[in-house]
Amino acid sequence: MRLYIAEKPSLGRAIAAALPAPHQKGAGWIRCGEGSSACMVSWCIGHLLEPAEPGQYDPRWKKWRQEDLPLFPGRWEVHPKDSVSQQLKALQSLIRKADTIIHAGDPDREGQLLVDEVIRYAGATCPVQRILINDLTPAAVAKAIDAPRDNREFRRLSHSALARQRADWLYGINLTRFYTLSYQQQGEQGVYSVGRVQTPVLGLVVARDNTIENFQPKPFFRITAHCHGVGEEADQQSFGARWQPSENFREHLDEEDRLLDGDMARQIANAVEGRPGKVTEARFRDRNEAPPLPLSLSALQIEAGRLFRMGAKDVLDTAQNLYERHQLITYPRSDCRYLPEGHFDQRQKVLQAIGKIATGLAPACETADLNRRTEAWNDKKVDAHHAIIPTARQAPSGRLSEAEQNIYELISRYYLMQFSADAVHREGKLAIEIGEHAFRATETAILQPGWKDLEIRQREARQEAARPPLPRLKKGDPVLCDSAEIAERKTQPPQYFTDATLLSAMTNIARFVSDPELRKTLRETDGLGTEATRAAIIDTLFRRDYLYRDKRHIRSTPKGKALIESLPESISKPDMTAIWEATLESIRRGEGNPKQFIEDLKEQIQGFINTPGPEMESKPQHDGQPRCPKCRSPMQKREGKFGAFHACTRFPDCKGTRPIEDHAPEDGTSNKPVPCPHCFSPLVRRKGKNGWFWGCSNFPGCRQTVDDDDGKPALRLRNTT
Repeated sequence: MRLYIAEKPSLGRAIAAALPAPHQKGAGWIRCGEGSSACMVSWCIGHLLEPAEPGQYDPRWKKWRQEDLPLFPGRWEVHPKDSVSQQLKALQSLIRKADTIIHAGDPDREGQLLVDEVIRYAGATCPVQRILINDLTPAAVAKAIDAPRDNREFRRLSHSALARQRADWLYGINLTRFYTLSYQQQGEQGVYSVGRVQTPVLGLVVARDNTIENFQPKPFFRITAHCHGVGEEADQQSFGARWQPSENFREHLDEEDRLLDGDMARQIANAVEGRPGKVTEARFRDRNEAPPLPLSLSALQIEAGRLFRMGAKDVLDTAQNLYERHQLITYPRSDCRYLPEGHFDQRQKVLQAIGKIATGLAPACETADLNRRTEAWNDKKVDAHHAIIPTARQAPSGRLSEAEQNIYELISRYYLMQFSADAVHREGKLAIEIGEHAFRATETAILQPGWKDLEIRQREARQEAARPPLPRLKKGDPVLCDSAEIAERKTQPPQYFTDATLLSAMTNIARFVSDPELRKTLRETDGLGTEATRAAIIDTLFRRDYLYRDKRHIRSTPKGKALIESLPESISKPDMTAIWEATLESIRRGEGNPKQFIEDLKEQIQGFINTPGPEMESKPQHDGQPRCPKCRSPMQKREGKFGAFHACTRFPDCKGTRPIEDHAPEDGTSNKPVPCPHCFSPLVRRKGKNGWFWGCSNFPGCRQTVDDDDGKPALRLRNTT
């Protein structure tokens, strides 16, 4: 019996639809065909197995204790997930009866692992084949079924996914426990989650927020020389050229070569005004720009975030729905922007489908040049999956939502661009010299929009006034500076992150790496997270109260900032994590050793736990500062309609307030927080009928109380519940 194992039920149904009838449905399986040629189709429901919890390795590890760290399992184990245990039992029974297993997981690292681990867990001994399905339309599924490969060809992909899973377990559990326990010793409450990828992403946001909050605007000066050619046959049209700084003026420039000295700007303007000069470089050309490649998931999320203000997870969920339910696009969790050469033959059917579903693009479909073949069609650039493109299906399964329509049309536009003419730009450059000063003038304009007609942002660009072209002067032609204009500007802080810019930062992490050699290494294999996980990572940071939304901007919470400030740079910066991603990619290619990767990681974790960073040791305790009576966070002075008062710095998440008093609060909130001996939440001083005592701030969840000893908690338990 042949057994097909899909990653999810929707893919299993698509496979069954492409196999011979009759079809008989059972609990977690579909039987296809009759007699000896019959085969079975079953599926996972995401991961059916999950890494064992610490307490399953050693009962002592169930409780969070610093003396037990680090937690390094001797032999790795996985356990069935309770929510899907019935499906796992059905698969185990089918695997035992199978003569051949066909692995039909999604064509990525995670899809490879989650089916492989079930096959391994069930102890299968029969041959295992692999089919790669990027498109759920019946013709595409049938084609994939007819082209099985040996599953052993993909073992390195599975090794990479397994190494990633184990690295996340080791890193997340050990460092989360270590930093949470360290915070609890300082009186803080809650879990301070640390992750191999999520923490550097949080670090990016915190660093950006701090830069903006501490930004001091500085004036700088731009000098523009208004010149014209003076030769008898020269084009005497006036043009503006901007001053170009040289090393002679280094002491007056900032790190971005902006002129900061107003007196120097006036000296330069006076030195060139009314003076003759000459052209030192003249270059004019028409430049062709080829269409951009079709979209990967990250590129789709960035574009949809910029154009439609959609969050990364919303884009992924919408694309997944277009793939699974409507079957209108190919596999969406792809990191590839190229297409198989054989897919070129389907272009006419795909364009027909686009014209019927996205009627606004029908004219572009009719005028598409079907003979044009861009560099997107390249088998050498395609591995397990290809770029996201529309399928040949000509109708959705039901009405498309506005978000689904937007995402489908965006994917379709990038596909249509492959059959559009190059855009042609007019470019010009004049470099001139006036005395000892260099100036440069440039021009750029679109002569022929070509594929740019399909860009959504083109509508905005058309509203911009076109700059006049430069005069066609030649090298050596004399010019005269009629006037010199000084414009004072102020430096601007960077913008807060949005979904689109944070995804872009995660995808192109090399830009945020300080080491130049490492940055060079990471340009090809950079990225925090994978195409399929980046949206979930950002969503996790929101759920853990590390990030919040300020309209369309993403900003860090006080909790997020506090965590990053306490961590060593090697944990909060992207350098090391990006190296790990590159190592996982090398494992996938067969160049890296997964066992060595895990051993190196264990050594790093041991170092973090044995030598806590100075940031943790020097964390301010806010002694004497009023603290919130609800959550014990520091408070700040605010003005209200009834005068000044103290408000919690965690507002609006915590709305604790207290009046401004001349003396230290009697409830003890100006003292360093002391954790509850039962649940580690901060203790709060309260007054009862028998006098002062200390109660858990987590009341009524925890009813622990402690005696008062001259304004401080005496850690002798009064009663325990």
